[in-house]
Amino acid sequence: MADTAAEEAAPISAQQLCQVCSGELCCHSVCGSCLGDKSKRCPECVKSTDKPEPADGPKQNGTETDAPVIDSKKEQSQDSKTAEETKIQEDLQESEDPKKPEEEKKEVKEERELREKQTEMVKTVTAAENAINKLQLNTVSIEHSVTEVRAVIESQFEELQAVVERAKREVTEILEGEEKQALRQAEGIRVHLEQRCTELKKTQAQMEKLSKNKNDVDFLQEYSEWKKEATDVSLPGVYIGLMDRLNSFSRVIVDSTQELCTMVVSSYIEKVKDTCKNDKMGIKTTVQAIVAAKQNMSIPDPVTRDDFLKYAAHVSFDADTAHKFLRLTEENRKVTNTTPWQHPYPDLPERFENWRQVLAVESFYLGRRYFEADISGEGTHIGLTYKSIDRKGNESNSCITGNNFSWCLQWNGRTFSAWHSDVETPLNVEKFTRIGVYVDYTKGLLAFYGVVDTMTLIHEYRAEFLEPLYPAFWLSKKENIVALVAPGEPLRLKSPSPPTSPANGAVVSKMAA
Repeated sequence: MADTAAEEAAPISAQQLCQVCSGELCCHSVCGSCLGDKSKRCPECVKSTDKPEPADGPKQNGTETDAPVIDSKKEQSQDSKTAEETKIQEDLQESEDPKKPEEEKKEVKEERELREKQTEMVKTVTAAENAINKLQLNTVSIEHSVTEVRAVIESQFEELQAVVERAKREVTEILEGEEKQALRQAEGIRVHLEQRCTELKKTQAQMEKLSKNKNDVDFLQEYSEWKKEATDVSLPGVYIGLMDRLNSFSRVIVDSTQELCTMVVSSYIEKVKDTCKNDKMGIKTTVQAIVAAKQNMSIPDPVTRDDFLKYAAHVSFDADTAHKFLRLTEENRKVTNTTPWQHPYPDLPERFENWRQVLAVESFYLGRRYFEADISGEGTHIGLTYKSIDRKGNESNSCITGNNFSWCLQWNGRTFSAWHSDVETPLNVEKFTRIGVYVDYTKGLLAFYGVVDTMTLIHEYRAEFLEPLYPAFWLSKKENIVALVAPGEPLRLKSPSPPTSPANGAVVSKMAA
């Protein structure tokens, strides 16, 4: 039975086929399908069937029975067949959808990229929060440091005031000494003159007495005696040169004061300004290097318009800054110079009072930013400036062309010019309707592009930006128009100065004249 069980456990081979139909055997000499009569079975199977099976079933007298072996073989065959069918179905599905593996790979790649970006975003947000905390601490530090320096200023200028007060006292004492000396001199002269005056009066009285003597002999005798005793009647010349001396004294005081003031300005104000201009000594906050430098390290510079649009920002005009001759429309995305028509804007500290300018609501700080604007009319200026630009002054430093913290581009009707610190740089470039403004704050780059099918660089600035940059616009002439472009808006084929009819042109020339 042990040998029989071993043979039953072995795989079915050609020697284990039915001698009649070559069908699969029941592991005995004859297959069940060829016995003819259902009641007839394999003799060995009949033997095993006639005997009652134990409750456990798998073993009898220590060996496995024939029926369980047959069932095991059938189950193995069915499992093998099911596995083959499953594999065939999978192969068919793969053959029907050959792109599925590629899509799965792409999906896995995108999921991985998303996780990486999420991780990077978490780091960026954490860095931004840390930057805010550092700024708050920096604000406290600045206030504390300025308080200490203010105390130094107070003490030093108190000392300077003490020196000035001491000099004032000493100069006053000198003046008072001169006064006392002059008064003593005057008093001595006065006493002397009074004495002389008394003597002269006596002489005068004697002379009157002699003149009344009628006796010639007595007159001659008395006159001879008086003449011998007569004193000198000459008077000293009195010259009071006090005013001359005081004028000289005043000139010395004035000259010394002017010299001292010049020295104070030179020693304090100019030196302090030079110190503040020094990069190593200036008071400034540098936050731009916290995150942006790492982010831009591996990012290539934009070349095509699609590249620039990746950094596109939604920009709108700030109505609180618009001059009263500027009209804002299209949800504050279009501005027109309506001179001489004013608009009833409220008076606000932020509003430009003399220059027809307007700022944007949004500011650019850290990283890369880009926006586009359609311009029309000569005298249109577009650029960037700090929020600290003066709004009420009429000097050039209140204009985006006339200070050292504004950078702008001007269209003059024929060509473009770049303006910075009241210095104009003419540019030899073609006309463009749409201007693209690109800022890489970390690199200190500001560039103006002519936007057509390709991006044409008009002019670029290199500077160290210390404050957030605000888009700024100066519409210097009537009917100047600037329209902010939504990111990705199609190009319009239009020149900066739209052609006009001869009649309209004549009217414009007449108005200009």
